[in-house]
Amino acid sequence: MHERTINIHTPDGSMETFITHPEQDGPFAAVVLYMDVWGIREELHDIARRVATVGYYCAVPDFYYRQGRVRHEFRDANNRMISLAALPEADRKRVSAPLAQLMDTMVAADTGALLRFLDAGEPVRPGALGSIGYCMGGRHVMSVAAAFPDRFRASAGLHPTSLISDRPDSPHRFADRLRGEFYCGFAETDPHAPPSMIEELGALLAGCQVRYHSEIHAGAVHGYALPDRDIHHKRGANRDWELIFAMYRRQLGEA
Repeated sequence: MHERTINIHTPDGSMETFITHPEQDGPFAAVVLYMDVWGIREELHDIARRVATVGYYCAVPDFYYRQGRVRHEFRDANNRMISLAALPEADRKRVSAPLAQLMDTMVAADTGALLRFLDAGEPVRPGALGSIGYCMGGRHVMSVAAAFPDRFRASAGLHPTSLISDRPDSPHRFADRLRGEFYCGFAETDPHAPPSMIEELGALLAGCQVRYHSEIHAGAVHGYALPDRDIHHKRGANRDWELIFAMYRRQLGEA
């Protein structure tokens, strides 16, 4: 595997981005990994490596770059990352604070800069891209797929947050722009994605051109899909990977 960390120029500064892809048989279809509230860390790099080992080029941008180098990890006695709900209130506030300053429009603009970089000589096949996002990143993949419908044709959100809200930039307001496929993996218990919202989202997307599919994983809670986590739900996460890679094959071609 090839991997490196680079800085991509954006109108607002320099966005650190981790990149990994196979050594042989490029160019590759590209997949963008959208981070969660914790920020960039080795856990996300390992997820990117999993995507790359099956034949994709995977990029992990640090969308918090406007706020400096934000990194959060809290570990338990078994060296697993502690989930947000299990942290003391002061730590929860510290982890969540950078999110308040990151607008979906910023992520879309940063994605535009990333696309320009990919199109300028990287070992990436032209055409459709895939994406995968965790937590707030699940919302971002939906927003970005609406902003760049000609590029993002295979989008996945895992335990996504606030897909439907009262915000003027809520991604559900632009659902009619989505193309290709969109997959969501939900936890059975998740205050950020209650059953009523999951049902509303399904009804909304049923009337759109995008092919939408979702799964609710019994026994899982918010954050279940992240591998280095005290609440990791292996069965649900593996089911997500099965469906995501099948979607990538359909929309991006064989890896």
